[in-house]
Amino acid sequence: MQSFTCPASGDRVYFDNLFCACGLPLYYEPEARAMWNEAEPCVNRDTIQCNWAAVPGETLCRSCAMSDVVPDLSVDENLHLLARAERAKRWVMANLSNWDWFTDTDPGARPHFQMLSENIGGRAEQITMGHLDGNIIINVTEADGLIRVQRQHQLGEQYRSMVGHFRHEIAHFLFDRLAIAPGFLDDFRAIFGDEQADYGMALQEHYANPKLPGEDFITAYATSHPHEDWAETCAHLLHIVDFTDSFVSAGLSMQGVPPGYAPYQDDDAEHLLTIAAEVAIAINDINRALDNSDLYPFVLTPRTREKIGFAHGWLKNHLQRGA
Repeated sequence: MQSFTCPASGDRVYFDNLFCACGLPLYYEPEARAMWNEAEPCVNRDTIQCNWAAVPGETLCRSCAMSDVVPDLSVDENLHLLARAERAKRWVMANLSNWDWFTDTDPGARPHFQMLSENIGGRAEQITMGHLDGNIIINVTEADGLIRVQRQHQLGEQYRSMVGHFRHEIAHFLFDRLAIAPGFLDDFRAIFGDEQADYGMALQEHYANPKLPGEDFITAYATSHPHEDWAETCAHLLHIVDFTDSFVSAGLSMQGVPPGYAPYQDDDAEHLLTIAAEVAIAINDINRALDNSDLYPFVLTPRTREKIGFAHGWLKNHLQRGA
């Protein structure tokens, strides 16, 4: 994520700040990808601390307008959980805008989100995150850090976050957008396999007989079905580009990272992955000095790099390719 400053004071501010230390309000304008001091606020500014500017002529910002359903906010922690989940969504949307997804220049469909909570008052409801026909279900309960870590350990995952959930589920939506582009499906099937294979049966087999990712997959879940391989691959591409962009935007430098490097502008996926790997190794070393978990605890094999490269080419250049 890029670094931001207050237009009035020039002070460093952060993506979710509502005010600058100078006292002036801050509004993130997604089309300009910048902070403003004056704008029409999203109507959710006070309730869930959304600092985005409203869409001109509307009451909601671009991100909040995509949430068709929200949990019962009178129940326990649901308001707090929704605020955290929506912040993660805004972060992911801001990242994707670097490749002109869901911007004013993008004429394609937008996803619709159902932001649901397991706590519906008096009893818990099971919620399965997923995507179908442009509708994405997100379990805001996992915005609770303790619950999310517990489930990460239960499922034996190396990484689990709200940002990761959004990136994974939005990737399914992006697949549907890209599927209409000439050549996408043929190229996709050559690398990921036939996505028309029975999805339900594939998941049943996965949970009954889980496989290790080996050399061909980025995670164990990616082994279950070509759709999940794609979603996991895209999510990791977005992780990689974002942490590398955050590194250079913070003014950090190291051997192997060219001066002025702009990860979102790099057309060479192999070059991007090589630089990202160096950044990840360096930050992993720093985290280990504090006895913290690695920033990126995954190994990019030649096969997974090929898949990420394919996803990169299509996600970055979707407008030129007709999606």
